[in-house]
Amino acid sequence: MAQGHRIDDDEDDDEQEGEDEMTDHRREKDLLGQRDVPADALWGIYTERAIDNFPLAHRPVHPALIHAYGAVKLACARTNHELGHWDEPTFHAIEAACNEMMEGMLDPHIRVDALQGGAGTSTNMNVNEVLANRALQLLGQPLGHYQVVGPLDDINLHQSTNDTYPTALKVAAIGLLRALERQVVALQEEFQRKEKAMAHIVKVGRTQLQDAVLTTLGREMSAYAEAFARDRWRIYKCEERLRVVNLGGTAIGTGLSAPRQFIFRAVEHLRDVTGLGLARAENLVEATQNTDVFVEVSGILKALASNLLKIATDLRLLASGPHGGIGELRLPVRQAGSSIMPGKVNPVIPEAVSQAAMAVMANDQAIATACSMGNLELNAFLPLIADALLGSLSLLANACDIFRTRCVEGLEPDEARCRSHVLGATATVTALVERLGYEAAQDIATVARAEGRTIRDIVLERRLLTAEQFDELTSPERVTRLGSPTPPATPEQNQQHQDDEEPKA
Repeated sequence: MAQGHRIDDDEDDDEQEGEDEMTDHRREKDLLGQRDVPADALWGIYTERAIDNFPLAHRPVHPALIHAYGAVKLACARTNHELGHWDEPTFHAIEAACNEMMEGMLDPHIRVDALQGGAGTSTNMNVNEVLANRALQLLGQPLGHYQVVGPLDDINLHQSTNDTYPTALKVAAIGLLRALERQVVALQEEFQRKEKAMAHIVKVGRTQLQDAVLTTLGREMSAYAEAFARDRWRIYKCEERLRVVNLGGTAIGTGLSAPRQFIFRAVEHLRDVTGLGLARAENLVEATQNTDVFVEVSGILKALASNLLKIATDLRLLASGPHGGIGELRLPVRQAGSSIMPGKVNPVIPEAVSQAAMAVMANDQAIATACSMGNLELNAFLPLIADALLGSLSLLANACDIFRTRCVEGLEPDEARCRSHVLGATATVTALVERLGYEAAQDIATVARAEGRTIRDIVLERRLLTAEQFDELTSPERVTRLGSPTPPATPEQNQQHQDDEEPKA
C-alpha cells in the first residue's frame, strides 16, 4: 500500500531478507541510499540519519509533544479512513498505535534530539516510522515491511511536518498550560492560608531594603497570593491564543496534495480526540508562516517567572540569618547546607525555584529570537521554540509545586523577632505621625537612633502617649488600615488653615 518509504526492493530482496534474518539488523533505503537499522527497532532509516546528524542537546523531544503528535496522527488517520483509505484491520492497527503514542507507551522509541534542523521533520518522521512499525507489529507483519503500512504513504498521508508539528506543539502546550494553572492556583491558595495565619503579626515593612513603615506578615503573604492570582488569570486566558491550528495546510498552508474534505475534517477529529476547543485557522498560509503566538504565550510565562523569582528572593531575605539577618520567617529545613560550616542550613527550595525562573526568562529570549527568524513561508526553528516553550511550562509547574509543598506550607513566623524589630526600628514612628505630628516623630526617631533606645520607651518617658495608646497605634488593625478614618477637611477649614499660615503685616 505504501510506496514512498520501504525496505530495499531491488532484485536481491529475497536474498537480503534471508540475510537480515540471520543478523541483528534490517536494511532500509531512502533517497540517500541504504542503511542498517536495528532489527527490533520501531524507528527506521530517517531516524537513524537524524540521530547521527543532530547530537546537540543530548536530551529527548519533550514527552508532551510526542503524546500530542499521537493525537494529531490519530485525527488524521480517522479522517483518511473516512475518505476510504485502508481496510478495517489496517486502520485499527494504525489507530491502536496512535493511541499508544498518546498514552506515552512509545516514548522510548522517539530517539531524535530535541534540537534539530529541518523545522521538526526529524521528529515527524521518527513518529511516522514508529507508528508504522508498531502497526505492522499489531498486524503480525515484520518490521520495516512498509508495503503494508508505510511511514510516508500511510501515517503521513495528506500531511506535512509544517502543519502537524506546530499543531502538535499547540496541543501539547495547552495540556501543560492547564497543569501549570492548577499548580499556580494551589500556590496562591497556600499563600492565602498563610495570610490568615499571620494576620496578627506586626512587623517592619521595608522599601529599598531599608526600614519604612509597619505592616503585618499577613499583608505580605496577601500580596504574594494576589500576584499569583494575576498569573493564574493570565495563564487561563492565554490558552485561547493556542487554539487556532494550521492542520490541513500541509507544506505552506495551501493544502497541497490534501483533499478538501481532509482539510475540513481533520481538525474536527482532533477536537474529538483531545477534547480541546481547537479551530482551523481561516488563513492557513499565515498560520504556517508566523509563530508570534508562541512569543505571546512565553511572555505570560515570563511574568510568572518574574513573580516566582521576586517572591522566592523575599522569602530568602526574610529568613536570612537566622541570627545575623532579618530572621522574621523560618523556612522548612530540607538538607544540611555546608560541607565545612557545621549547622548551616540554606534556603535551597527558594534557590531552586529562582533558578527555574531564570531559565524560563532565558527560554523566553530564545523563543522570541527563534520566532523572529522565520523566513517567508515557514519557520525553520520550531524545534527550538518547542523545546524552550514546553520546557518552560514544565519547569514552572515543577517550581510552583516544590515551592508550595516543600517551602510555603512549612513557613513559620518568628513572632519574637518581628516584635523586637518593631520595638527597635525607627520605622515605628511613622505609625505615630498622625497623633504626634511629623516633627515630633522625627525628633523621637533621632533620639532613639543616637541613644540606642526603643521608640516605645522614649514616647512613654516623655508621656506623649500612654502604653495603651502606643499599642493601639502599632496594632495589626491600625498598621494595615486603608487610609485614615479622619474625615476630609471642609472648604471653610481649608480656608481657615490658609489664613492661619499667612504672615501678619
